[in-house]
Amino acid sequence: MNVTPRLLFALGALAAAGMLGGAFYFQYVLYLDPCPLCVFQRIGYAAIGLICFAGAVHNPGRFGRRVYAALGSLAALYGIAVAARHLWLQNMPPDEVPECGPGLNYMLDVLPFTEVLAKVLRGSGECAEVLWRFMGLSIPGWSLVAFSAFLLAGLWLLIGRFRSR
Repeated sequence: MNVTPRLLFALGALAAAGMLGGAFYFQYVLYLDPCPLCVFQRIGYAAIGLICFAGAVHNPGRFGRRVYAALGSLAALYGIAVAARHLWLQNMPPDEVPECGPGLNYMLDVLPFTEVLAKVLRGSGECAEVLWRFMGLSIPGWSLVAFSAFLLAGLWLLIGRFRSR
């Protein structure tokens, strides 16, 4: 089987949809409410999914492939940064964890977006709580792994050599 950019974009879109599906499973089946940093990670998955879907449907030439790959790589870097911040908060000593703040919906209703962004990235006690682990990694740990895989795939699409369509 010939690995084409279109196939890689389609697989990326499916993987991102799978990550979002997993997040909704945690929320609606396991009743694990997402903290604000979890919501921001979902935004990263949604961005990657939309970019990959567009790349798969468009099936661009060399220049277009690189544009989609660069955009997807930037979205993956965003996700890596948010997941790493989330992991940092989860690994803080309990006495240094920031206090819980207002919910994300409330902040979005009351505060300007830039202030909401700053408050969320500073973190709160709810983001430091570890509610689920698999093979020793919490949810943001697995997100960091997934975003890193998306970044590697994006870099492969960006600099890899593929046969013409």
